[in-house]
Amino acid sequence: MSTSSKLLVGSALLMAAVAAKSYMSNQTDTTNTSHELVEFDDDENEGDYITGDEVCKVFDRLFMEMQAVLAQLSHTVQQIQMSGQVIPEKQLRQLLITEYERALIVKQQQALNEADMDYDCFEEATWEFLEKEKEYPKVKKSVERFQKLWENVSGENVVGKRKGDSKEKKEEQDVVIEVLSAQKTVEVAEIYFDTLTKAMGDLVQGFKKEGKNLRDPAVAQQLQMDFSSVANDKGEEALKELGISQMQFQKSIEANASHPQVGRSLAMMQMKQQQALISMGVPAG
Repeated sequence: MSTSSKLLVGSALLMAAVAAKSYMSNQTDTTNTSHELVEFDDDENEGDYITGDEVCKVFDRLFMEMQAVLAQLSHTVQQIQMSGQVIPEKQLRQLLITEYERALIVKQQQALNEADMDYDCFEEATWEFLEKEKEYPKVKKSVERFQKLWENVSGENVVGKRKGDSKEKKEEQDVVIEVLSAQKTVEVAEIYFDTLTKAMGDLVQGFKKEGKNLRDPAVAQQLQMDFSSVANDKGEEALKELGISQMQFQKSIEANASHPQVGRSLAMMQMKQQQALISMGVPAG
């Protein structure tokens, strides 16, 4: 799913599921730390263990699968909007959350079953790895990448969330965010999209220099994962230079989504981005 598509629709596994549950109910590193084990001593799971690499594998799989889910939801919403129907922002947000959670439950269970993991043990292992995030940077990276995906869907500030800090996160959400004007939103969006397109271009050049075939599904997936790892930082850096936060930008996109100028401009930016990706040799889809 392209970044522009996510923004057009309004824009955990464990962390997404845990974040949702708590709110609704109350790789440059080459160390071997991710191979160390988290063991459990309860009667039911005595002797079982989960490695950091296994946690990353499940999160990365769900990240890719849920991006595909969001891409389909984005397409559906765009088709509805093109038919002339206007969906209020709150209703659209709730639609995305409901369908996202419905798909996540199924895909989460599939991933854990295939990995032969119990959910409670997986949850406990993930929290323990995150408590030692400096020792397990790969786990932190995978978890926060998935948290960002959930944040784009829900609008909740969950990136960096850790066990027991839901109250602090909720207080951060209650802060009033100033929405940009329609014209300013378009101006910022142009800079933001150009920054992300350039970031993808830099990655593509690196892959090509290494002789990698972008049409190879495994290579294409790795490209997408690598882009996801740098996109947030690059985008936030560009916004920071403009004195705008990521959340403020996202809220402004949502608030101005029905404005004709914003809608047309975002559509043009999306087409421009898609053309640029095609010219780079990035596979569609």
